[in-house]
Amino acid sequence: MNHSAAPRPVPQTQPDSAAAPHRGLCTDCGISRSSDPKRCASACQFIQPQYPGLEERVHGRRRDPSRPDELHFGPFIQMHKASLKQASAGAQWSGITTRIAEILLQNKVVDAVLTMEADSNDRWRPSPILIDKPEDMKKARGMRMGYAPLLSLLEPAQSKGYKRLAVIGIPCQVYALRALEKTLGFEKIYVIGTPCSDNTTTENFHQFLNLITPAPQEVTYLEFKANYHVELRFQNGGTKEIPFLQLPLSDLPKDFFPLTCRTCVDYTNVLADITVGYMGGEGEQWIIVRNQTGQQLLSLLGDEVQLKKTGSAGKRHSAVLGFKKNVELAAGGLPLRKMPNWLRPIVSWIMPRLGPRGLEFARTRVEMKAIESIVHLRREQPARMKHMLPDHIWLLAQDYDLKPEAHEVTPNTHKEAHKETLRGVQGSHV
Repeated sequence: MNHSAAPRPVPQTQPDSAAAPHRGLCTDCGISRSSDPKRCASACQFIQPQYPGLEERVHGRRRDPSRPDELHFGPFIQMHKASLKQASAGAQWSGITTRIAEILLQNKVVDAVLTMEADSNDRWRPSPILIDKPEDMKKARGMRMGYAPLLSLLEPAQSKGYKRLAVIGIPCQVYALRALEKTLGFEKIYVIGTPCSDNTTTENFHQFLNLITPAPQEVTYLEFKANYHVELRFQNGGTKEIPFLQLPLSDLPKDFFPLTCRTCVDYTNVLADITVGYMGGEGEQWIIVRNQTGQQLLSLLGDEVQLKKTGSAGKRHSAVLGFKKNVELAAGGLPLRKMPNWLRPIVSWIMPRLGPRGLEFARTRVEMKAIESIVHLRREQPARMKHMLPDHIWLLAQDYDLKPEAHEVTPNTHKEAHKETLRGVQGSHV
């Protein structure tokens, strides 16, 4: 990091979270609300992402497709299934993410943690917050759904004199943070990433709740689980699980998930020091340690955490192929294919037992996102394809008869590197 970089002039108050500049293909990471919104041009994941270069800067190397699972999940040195032996009250899973941040504050490794809390008027709406007291990390526990300008608080963090910062963010926020990291002037930034496959507005999320339960106002917890069910918990202590196949996804409006989320190329948050999610966890949390800083963060938990070997079962190809067909229908404006109601309970019973599980489930989701990005960009923003789609997206999609046209690939200076990557990945698919 460039410690000598002079901090930019900063505002003394938190930016207004209600009014962001309008930008196309924007998830409102917060940079557009800063004192220099023009930085979006070089910081945004949805303009011209430079994943290989940033992977090399952050991790010391870029992803290596010849290594097992790096094509899908990005650079890493370890993966685990994990859970805290004593779960944190109010946490979405066991609370690993917020516990790491809490220990960083307790040990004075960082001055503050930049993360999200619930909006005071809506438990589901995320609101950015700088936390500098360990006991306040409980504010950040639990799930939020919607856009929130996390990085708008980087400048207020500077104005408070914070030198060492931990940031908990989703991929589009972390990409912008890493792209600007050298210019920010902090001594050290620790990045705890969470995966994100689809986001939407908080208002759209409330619409979804209204479709899946007659008492949406009573829901306190929602999770898309690795057993192909959505779990709901209610204020009265009751719970409900809904199979994925019985969710009313085809009843949602076409723009429920914006084009940004339908074309995101980073589900697993590859630029974080450590990624904490669930897709590869088989009912527990899934940890991807990406570099030595990530290893340091995990070691803070000591014997509070229980680590297990990751598992994998089932086959993903047919599931991904079926997803591709539905995405192509949706992108073409045709209705999604609906499974007959009599068949849904049967398939819902089969999927958790015979479908992709563990790491194979995570690989499935990553390949689905790659396919979704290609199909939707081809239809809605074809001119952006050669800029927005890194080479690894084409590698993930090549087994499903999706290959780039001449005008869709990177400039000539990068084509040879792309061919080398293609050669390196031959035979490496699981």
